[in-house]
Amino acid sequence: MQPHGHENDAFPGTGGTPPFPDADLLYIVDLLPEPERQRYLSVRTFLQSSVRQASIDYWNREEFPFGLLAEMGKHGLGGLQTDGSSKLFKGLMYVEVARADVSLSALVGIHNELIVGMINELGSEEQRQRWLPGLTSFTQLGAFALTEPDHGSDIAGGLETSARLEGGEWVINGAKRWIGAGTIADFALVWARDQADGRIKGFIVETDRPGYRATKISNKIGLRIMQNADIVLDQVRIPESNILPGATDFSKANDLLRDSRAWVGWQAAGIQLAAFDVARSYSLARRQFGKELARFQLIQQQLAEILGNASASLALMAQVARIQEEGRLEMVQAAMAKSTGTRLARASVAMGRSLLGGNGISTDYEMAKLFCDAEILYTYEGSYEINSLIVGRAVTGKSAFV
Repeated sequence: MQPHGHENDAFPGTGGTPPFPDADLLYIVDLLPEPERQRYLSVRTFLQSSVRQASIDYWNREEFPFGLLAEMGKHGLGGLQTDGSSKLFKGLMYVEVARADVSLSALVGIHNELIVGMINELGSEEQRQRWLPGLTSFTQLGAFALTEPDHGSDIAGGLETSARLEGGEWVINGAKRWIGAGTIADFALVWARDQADGRIKGFIVETDRPGYRATKISNKIGLRIMQNADIVLDQVRIPESNILPGATDFSKANDLLRDSRAWVGWQAAGIQLAAFDVARSYSLARRQFGKELARFQLIQQQLAEILGNASASLALMAQVARIQEEGRLEMVQAAMAKSTGTRLARASVAMGRSLLGGNGISTDYEMAKLFCDAEILYTYEGSYEINSLIVGRAVTGKSAFV
């Protein structure tokens, strides 16, 4: 069965070749220089033809697709952070991975923004040589271990995982929660508080070290492909050289954490384009009362609103990319991009789910998968509410956090 309904689809879910086959009414992709635009088109074709439909069964089973990851590595998606691409190109890659599958876009984004980014910018030369070749080819994975069972939004002040230097080794104790790829990664980038000076520092902890235990978090309503984990660190010993020399104070990681927050805005745009693809295709294929759904006014209004939300999100993120290139991105812009994009995404997938009627609650038609994944985008990398308060603090000069 082909839920999206057209054998001549250029991409699954797009319903053939409409006047705007890419749903890019604002021509954002045309802002790319020609070599990046051609690469973008090539990667998009791969993602839509090889990843999008295949991801549904993995999502249903909460299973990680190692084969798909290897293919994504061949298309350069593991090295976006270091390959010299423009901020706009990198962002549009995040859009297209999210358009194919949000879980895999979460892995690609965290991998590039936080794992590759941290080691490349804050690691030692030895650490870069040891890890970057495998990471950028997606033959190795890292996990970003910051959030704890009792500390999410307040992690910077409340972090409890500890580290102490003892006989030339760091001894790590603590627990982490919601750690993406925690059960399948080669190492975890663990943030712990140094007992000697009270500062939060970054440590590379190989996952095969005694005392490292990771348990998959199951029964999630979204991001079911991403292998989130509860991690326990019980007297884990690592060499003194495993500390990130550029991350001996948590503030040193702020720029990369800020950029990773903005990255979710690209995901939000991508999931909305996916919702539009599915809704448009379904409205053309499904007939009720003797005609296609696409001929009904309410259906056209919903399609226009979903695409309007997606276009607004893309335009916002294109501007974010511009100020990133200029080195002017601050946390307030990142927080606004994340909160606005995910708010619009939540509205768009809700309209899409409604448009599909009863079929909208079955992942066979993909929209239910998007509906659930949007809830996670709304919550992670700082919840919608926390990011809204960051913007509110910036525009009023008054903090609502304390």
